[in-house]
Amino acid sequence: MGPVAKKKVTVDNPEIRVGLKMKHRRLLKGLTLKALAELAGCSESMLSRVENGTANPSINTMHRIALALGIPVSGLFQDDEEGADNVVLRRGRRPTIETGELGRGRGTRLEALIPTGRGNLLSGYINDIEPGGGSRGTLQHEGEEFGYVLDGTIELTVDNRRYQLREGDSFYFRSERPHSYINNGRRLARVLWVNTPPSF
Repeated sequence: MGPVAKKKVTVDNPEIRVGLKMKHRRLLKGLTLKALAELAGCSESMLSRVENGTANPSINTMHRIALALGIPVSGLFQDDEEGADNVVLRRGRRPTIETGELGRGRGTRLEALIPTGRGNLLSGYINDIEPGGGSRGTLQHEGEEFGYVLDGTIELTVDNRRYQLREGDSFYFRSERPHSYINNGRRLARVLWVNTPPSF
């Protein structure tokens, strides 16, 4: 009997791609896993699983990792120049990343609408949020945010004040204000979300 074929791993797998980008950026900055874990406020073992493509961090954790590495979240799943000269990003071909347990409830998918590029002033996403899914904690960072609920409902909390949003509602706030969100409905919520400067 011949040798057992190893399963081919491709970087098209979002979890593996995030892990490779995270490890590459961490090594460029000369950080150990322990040092990055301390900066990001999470466990070394969880970061190791993310780097190996076996864990899928929450939006909150991914945001803390990106801040600790000095990059926007999109830097974990897009190349710096990926599509930078493109005027149009076609449906089904845009970079996406999944967080949490997408497909099993409480997960989130971010689909980039604006390519990551040096000097970009905006980042924009379609955020698909399953029932029970969301930021998984409070976010706070530099900038401004705008959103428009395309479908479903979410609960947005800004400065400890809760807002119930449904299809057709929009929101805007300074990102320095503590904020979080959750899909408290029974079906998938879709939100067009824009940040400046790019932190996501």
